[in-house]
Amino acid sequence: MNAADILSVFRLDGQLALVTGASSGLGRRAATTLAAAGARVIVTARDTGRLRDVVEDIAQSGGEAFPHALNVDDGASVKALFAELEAGVGLPGIVINNAGVSVHKPLLEHDEADWDQVMNTNLKGAWLVATEAARRLVAAGRPGSIVNVASILGQRVTGGVAAYAISKAALLQATRTMALELARYDIRVNALLPGYVVTDLNREFLASAAGDKLRLRIPSRRFGVPGDLDGPLLLLASDAGRGMSGSLVAVDGGHLVSAL
Repeated sequence: MNAADILSVFRLDGQLALVTGASSGLGRRAATTLAAAGARVIVTARDTGRLRDVVEDIAQSGGEAFPHALNVDDGASVKALFAELEAGVGLPGIVINNAGVSVHKPLLEHDEADWDQVMNTNLKGAWLVATEAARRLVAAGRPGSIVNVASILGQRVTGGVAAYAISKAALLQATRTMALELARYDIRVNALLPGYVVTDLNREFLASAAGDKLRLRIPSRRFGVPGDLDGPLLLLASDAGRGMSGSLVAVDGGHLVSAL
């Protein structure tokens, strides 16, 4: 096998991918990365207005994207989206479960509404999207790749984000469970575990004195950037990772192997 053949397994030409929470941050980066690799991309968010820029960016780079409204924690919304896709653009064989939220406050200040908001989006939402996609892929006799965007906080802890950390730990076990049961249908399920990645949402904090103390706890002594996830995402989404299912891929500069 020559170099071109090796690199070609990372290509997604002719494939259709779906990304949840695609209007900003890591979801937006995931959508543009998949499009750059040749996939047509369905970009979803609660507010489709924020998806226009994503679609335009992909189009300007020669790709193709389709914006759709989606409330991931509403089973009816999820079913309606997949029904619409199958009747129109097609059934996505690649699903990136990126939609997520967090509540930042001490554990004893978390209330039931905080818990429900985080769990319904981060865990229930990923479950609803993954299982609906899988049912339809099985019915169509097609293979698939599902990537759940988790976090290193699913495997370690920090203060102030209890519901978030718990939801991501549960998402890791959900990934393994789905991988086990869906393997017989040639549907792979893996998880990405980003560390601290600089985005518009956390840029100010990570640049602060408190953020710098956090940076010094990372073995690489640097925060990640969204592009750090490009390679791992394509590995899991493409045929390059066809032997991987149930894998938890940390992209964190070595943070998980450092002392707490």
